[in-house]
Amino acid sequence: MADPLAGLLEAHRVVPVVVLSDAGAASPLGEALVAGGLPCAEVTFRRPAAAEALRALAADPRLFVGAGTVISRDQVDRAVAAGARFVVSPGFSRSVVHHCGDVGVPVLPGVATATELMAALDEGVDLVKFFPAQHLGGAPALRSLSSVFPGVRFVPTGGITAELAPSYLDIPAVVAVGGSWMVDPALIAAGSYEKITALCAAAALL
Repeated sequence: MADPLAGLLEAHRVVPVVVLSDAGAASPLGEALVAGGLPCAEVTFRRPAAAEALRALAADPRLFVGAGTVISRDQVDRAVAAGARFVVSPGFSRSVVHHCGDVGVPVLPGVATATELMAALDEGVDLVKFFPAQHLGGAPALRSLSSVFPGVRFVPTGGITAELAPSYLDIPAVVAVGGSWMVDPALIAAGSYEKITALCAAAALL
Protein backbone atom coordinates (compact mmCIF):
# COMPACT_ATOMS: atom_id res chain seq x y z
CA MET A 1 0.00 0.00 0.00
CA ALA A 2 1.14 3.54 -0.60
CA ASP A 3 0.74 4.49 3.05
CA PRO A 4 3.57 2.79 5.03
CA LEU A 5 1.63 2.89 8.31
CA ALA A 6 -1.43 1.34 6.70
CA GLY A 7 0.76 -1.32 5.12
CA LEU A 8 2.35 -2.28 8.43
CA LEU A 9 -0.97 -2.33 10.24
CA GLU A 10 -2.52 -4.43 7.50
CA ALA A 11 0.37 -6.88 7.74
CA HIS A 12 -0.29 -7.44 11.44
CA ARG A 13 -4.10 -7.02 11.38
CA VAL A 14 -4.27 -6.89 15.21
CA VAL A 15 -2.52 -4.18 17.24
CA PRO A 16 -2.08 -4.82 20.98
CA VAL A 17 -3.05 -1.73 22.98
CA VAL A 18 -0.68 -1.72 25.94
CA VAL A 19 -1.12 0.05 29.28
CA LEU A 20 2.04 -0.22 31.37
CA SER A 21 2.36 1.12 34.89
CA ASP A 22 5.83 -0.40 35.32
CA ALA A 23 8.40 0.19 32.60
CA GLY A 24 10.30 -2.82 33.90
CA ALA A 25 7.63 -5.03 32.34
CA ALA A 26 8.33 -3.68 28.85
CA SER A 27 11.18 -6.01 27.97
CA PRO A 28 9.48 -9.32 28.87
CA LEU A 29 6.27 -8.06 27.29
CA GLY A 30 8.13 -7.30 24.08
CA GLU A 31 9.53 -10.83 24.05
CA ALA A 32 6.00 -12.20 24.50
CA LEU A 33 4.67 -10.09 21.62
CA VAL A 34 7.42 -11.27 19.28
CA ALA A 35 7.06 -14.91 20.38
CA GLY A 36 3.31 -14.70 19.80
CA GLY A 37 3.67 -13.33 16.30
CA LEU A 38 2.36 -9.83 17.03
CA PRO A 39 5.53 -7.71 16.99
CA CYS A 40 3.67 -4.42 17.25
CA ALA A 41 2.08 -2.33 19.98
CA GLU A 42 0.33 0.91 20.77
CA VAL A 43 1.59 2.09 24.16
CA THR A 44 -0.96 4.39 25.74
CA PHE A 45 0.28 7.66 27.23
CA ARG A 46 -2.04 7.39 30.24
CA ARG A 47 0.56 6.34 32.81
CA PRO A 48 3.65 8.17 34.17
CA ALA A 49 5.82 5.25 33.00
CA ALA A 50 4.50 5.39 29.43
CA ALA A 51 7.43 7.17 27.79
CA GLU A 52 10.00 4.98 29.53
CA ALA A 53 8.06 1.83 28.65
CA LEU A 54 7.71 2.94 25.03
CA ARG A 55 11.44 3.65 24.86
CA ALA A 56 12.24 0.16 26.15
CA LEU A 57 9.94 -1.51 23.61
CA ALA A 58 11.08 0.70 20.74
CA ALA A 59 14.71 -0.24 21.43
CA ASP A 60 13.92 -3.76 20.19
CA PRO A 61 14.36 -3.67 16.39
CA ARG A 62 11.92 -6.57 16.03
CA LEU A 63 9.04 -4.43 17.31
CA PHE A 64 6.91 -1.79 15.58
CA VAL A 65 5.81 0.50 18.41
CA GLY A 66 3.66 3.61 18.53
CA ALA A 67 2.21 5.92 21.16
CA GLY A 68 -1.51 5.99 21.93
CA THR A 69 -3.89 8.38 23.68
CA VAL A 70 -1.81 11.29 22.42
CA ILE A 71 -3.80 14.50 22.81
CA SER A 72 -1.26 17.34 22.60
CA ARG A 73 1.74 18.57 20.68
CA ASP A 74 3.90 18.10 23.77
CA GLN A 75 2.93 14.45 23.98
CA VAL A 76 3.77 14.04 20.29
CA ASP A 77 7.26 15.37 21.00
CA ARG A 78 7.73 13.08 24.01
CA ALA A 79 6.46 10.08 22.08
CA VAL A 80 8.79 10.70 19.15
CA ALA A 81 11.72 11.26 21.52
CA ALA A 82 10.94 7.88 23.11
CA GLY A 83 11.06 6.15 19.73
CA ALA A 84 7.41 6.03 18.65
CA ARG A 85 7.07 5.13 14.98
CA PHE A 86 3.45 6.29 14.83
CA VAL A 87 1.02 8.30 16.95
CA VAL A 88 -2.59 7.44 17.79
CA SER A 89 -5.14 9.92 19.16
CA PRO A 90 -8.54 9.16 20.72
CA GLY A 91 -10.12 12.01 18.76
CA PHE A 92 -9.40 14.34 15.87
CA SER A 93 -7.11 17.30 16.64
CA ARG A 94 -5.85 19.47 13.81
CA SER A 95 -3.02 20.63 16.06
CA VAL A 96 -1.83 17.10 16.74
CA VAL A 97 -2.20 16.05 13.09
CA HIS A 98 -0.30 19.08 11.83
CA HIS A 99 2.46 18.67 14.41
CA CYS A 100 2.89 15.02 13.53
CA GLY A 101 3.33 16.13 9.92
CA ASP A 102 5.89 18.72 11.00
CA VAL A 103 7.99 16.18 12.90
CA GLY A 104 7.54 13.44 10.30
CA VAL A 105 5.66 10.79 12.25
CA PRO A 106 2.54 9.03 10.90
CA VAL A 107 -0.64 9.79 12.83
CA LEU A 108 -3.82 7.79 13.31
CA PRO A 109 -6.46 10.23 14.64
CA GLY A 110 -9.69 9.01 16.19
CA VAL A 111 -13.16 9.67 14.80
CA ALA A 112 -16.58 8.79 16.17
CA THR A 113 -18.90 10.52 13.71
CA ALA A 114 -19.25 11.34 10.03
CA THR A 115 -18.63 15.01 10.85
CA GLU A 116 -15.27 14.21 12.47
CA LEU A 117 -14.37 11.97 9.56
CA MET A 118 -15.11 14.77 7.11
CA ALA A 119 -12.86 17.08 9.16
CA ALA A 120 -10.09 14.48 8.92
CA LEU A 121 -10.56 14.21 5.16
CA ASP A 122 -10.35 17.99 4.89
CA GLU A 123 -6.85 17.65 6.38
CA GLY A 124 -5.86 14.92 3.96
CA VAL A 125 -6.22 12.09 6.48
CA ASP A 126 -7.87 8.93 5.15
CA LEU A 127 -6.58 6.39 7.70
CA VAL A 128 -8.40 6.81 11.00
CA LYS A 129 -9.11 5.14 14.30
CA PHE A 130 -12.82 4.38 14.92
CA PHE A 131 -13.17 4.88 18.67
CA PRO A 132 -14.74 3.77 20.97
CA ALA A 133 -15.87 1.15 18.48
CA GLN A 134 -18.18 -1.03 20.55
CA HIS A 135 -19.85 1.91 22.29
CA LEU A 136 -20.53 3.50 18.90
CA GLY A 137 -22.51 0.52 17.66
CA GLY A 138 -19.81 -2.00 16.85
CA ALA A 139 -19.11 -3.56 13.49
CA PRO A 140 -22.58 -2.82 12.03
CA ALA A 141 -22.13 0.91 12.74
CA LEU A 142 -18.66 0.93 11.19
CA ARG A 143 -19.88 -0.98 8.16
CA SER A 144 -22.56 1.68 7.61
CA LEU A 145 -20.12 4.55 8.10
CA SER A 146 -17.53 3.07 5.77
CA SER A 147 -20.10 2.54 3.04
CA VAL A 148 -20.51 6.28 2.51
CA PHE A 149 -16.78 7.06 2.71
CA PRO A 150 -15.15 4.87 0.06
CA GLY A 151 -11.40 5.12 0.19
CA VAL A 152 -11.23 5.73 3.93
CA ARG A 153 -9.46 3.03 5.96
CA PHE A 154 -10.24 2.29 9.58
CA VAL A 155 -8.61 0.84 12.69
CA PRO A 156 -11.49 0.22 15.11
CA THR A 157 -10.50 0.19 18.78
CA GLY A 158 -12.39 0.19 22.05
CA GLY A 159 -14.18 -2.73 23.65
CA ILE A 160 -13.08 -5.19 20.99
CA THR A 161 -12.49 -8.75 22.15
CA ALA A 162 -11.10 -11.86 20.49
CA GLU A 163 -14.67 -12.94 19.79
CA LEU A 164 -15.68 -9.60 18.26
CA ALA A 165 -12.54 -8.91 16.23
CA PRO A 166 -13.47 -11.09 13.21
CA SER A 167 -16.68 -9.12 12.63
CA TYR A 168 -14.58 -5.97 12.22
CA LEU A 169 -11.83 -7.60 10.18
CA ASP A 170 -14.46 -8.82 7.71
CA ILE A 171 -15.21 -5.21 6.77
CA PRO A 172 -13.21 -4.36 3.61
CA ALA A 173 -12.35 -0.86 4.85
CA VAL A 174 -10.78 -2.17 8.08
CA VAL A 175 -6.99 -2.33 7.96
CA ALA A 176 -6.53 -3.71 11.48
CA VAL A 177 -8.18 -3.76 14.89
CA GLY A 178 -6.77 -2.51 18.16
CA GLY A 179 -7.38 -4.45 21.35
CA SER A 180 -6.04 -5.14 24.81
CA TRP A 181 -7.42 -8.61 25.46
CA MET A 182 -4.04 -10.26 24.77
CA VAL A 183 -2.10 -7.76 26.92
CA ASP A 184 -4.50 -7.37 29.84
CA PRO A 185 -2.84 -5.29 32.58
CA ALA A 186 -3.71 -8.02 35.09
CA LEU A 187 -1.73 -10.56 33.05
CA ILE A 188 1.23 -8.17 32.83
CA ALA A 189 1.11 -7.45 36.57
CA ALA A 190 1.05 -11.19 37.28
CA GLY A 191 3.98 -11.82 34.97
CA SER A 192 1.86 -14.23 32.91
CA TYR A 193 3.94 -13.81 29.76
CA GLU A 194 3.36 -17.36 28.52
CA LYS A 195 -0.37 -16.63 28.58
CA ILE A 196 0.19 -13.35 26.77
CA THR A 197 2.26 -15.18 24.14
CA ALA A 198 -0.54 -17.72 23.65
CA LEU A 199 -3.20 -15.02 23.35
CA CYS A 200 -1.05 -13.11 20.84
CA ALA A 201 -0.54 -16.26 18.80
CA ALA A 202 -4.30 -16.80 18.66
CA ALA A 203 -4.90 -13.16 17.74
CA ALA A 204 -2.31 -13.34 14.97
CA LEU A 205 -4.44 -15.99 13.28
CA LEU A 206 -7.59 -13.83 13.10
